[in-house]
Amino acid sequence: MGINDFLSSGDKRLDSQFLFTAEIDRMTSVLRRTLLLDKSRRENDAEHSWHIAVMAMLFSEYATVSVDIGRVVQMCVVHDLVEVYAGDTFAYDVVGNADKEAREKAAADKLFAMLPEEQGRMIRSLWEEFDAMETADAKYAACMDRLQPFLHNTLTDGHTWVESGTNRAAVEKRMAIIKEVMPKVYEWVEGNIDHAIEAGWLK
Repeated sequence: MGINDFLSSGDKRLDSQFLFTAEIDRMTSVLRRTLLLDKSRRENDAEHSWHIAVMAMLFSEYATVSVDIGRVVQMCVVHDLVEVYAGDTFAYDVVGNADKEAREKAAADKLFAMLPEEQGRMIRSLWEEFDAMETADAKYAACMDRLQPFLHNTLTDGHTWVESGTNRAAVEKRMAIIKEVMPKVYEWVEGNIDHAIEAGWLK
């Protein structure tokens, strides 16, 4: 059984929605560098997206800007959809990030075109807003996207930091949006960076 076994509903719009839904199941096979907390395996994109969507519901009280949690959750669940074609790019991979924008744009063109036009535009708009990180909602969503793997690193002996030889400056640069939007949370972040240095997890 597979996508070729899809039985048409006879309605082109409904079929396109079903087929898009089936296609994004690929997110469960896109592995990230982050370890699950039990250290049994790497997490996948779908798990990461679910995790940060739930986090977005919990941490808004620490944001210095007013955010629309509904929109933020939508951004969280769609922000990595393009990786079904583009693959995951590790945050601290300088080489991989060089062509990330081009790869993800091509993936967006292909993936969102599967949907009815107005739905494709709507999801693409959320993805682009998240990526631009200019609106209050996008900045808050970006905080969640950075906090979740950071938390995992603090609870897995700095796994991805150690593996990649990441240094303090790179982590601080990536976490700067949290310092801007969630200063109270950043105090916790900074304490954990200090601890990671002491533990030898970060250079």
